[in-house]
Amino acid sequence: MTNIAATDIGIIGAGNIGGTLARKLVELGHRVTISNSRGPETLAGLVAELGQNAKAGTPTEAAEAGEFVIVTVPLRAYRDIPVEPLVGKIVIDTNNYYWERDGRIAELDAGEATTSGLLQAHLPESKVVKGFNHIIAATILTDGTPAGTPNRRALATASDFDDAAALVTALYDDFGFDTIVVGPLAESWRVERDQPAYVIPQTREELQANLARAKRDLVA
Repeated sequence: MTNIAATDIGIIGAGNIGGTLARKLVELGHRVTISNSRGPETLAGLVAELGQNAKAGTPTEAAEAGEFVIVTVPLRAYRDIPVEPLVGKIVIDTNNYYWERDGRIAELDAGEATTSGLLQAHLPESKVVKGFNHIIAATILTDGTPAGTPNRRALATASDFDDAAALVTALYDDFGFDTIVVGPLAESWRVERDQPAYVIPQTREELQANLARAKRDLVA
């Protein structure tokens, strides 16, 4: 039995993470509406593979369809996420800052913001929560194990909203992972790129230690 009953979920972004999450969510019995920046017709093959519980839409349609929504687009595109359809909804953000791809973002370089914090500022009436940002896409489908399994892999989340962090905690468990809640979005940098906890398999205890070891390198 899963923690989250069959739910309509929107996914904005159909890259490695978005496609992988869609596969697992459908496997768990959820209904997904997945979108990308190129148009629903470009997702016909993926939707056919996922089956009857998946459909393609525009980002706005995905945002409208989901009881909660996953945003998994390059960080440089976060301002393109539709605002109005996400009012009042929990938004799971998988973003990481790759300046080589995204361009330099001054607030991040100066340690004045976090990637998920930028999305929260863009979606002021949504509940943004960090999720699935520090795991390689392929291992989302292979590394999960039942609750109580020795050395079960753990993932981190962060949010300014307790119910959003609780949702990701439940979703992680359904996917086969333990959870550590880092705290508010202001602390979510601890699990981002180049930090000790980033993309390595780790138990709950190891993740806790890696989070504590995190140091923020600022770009002058």
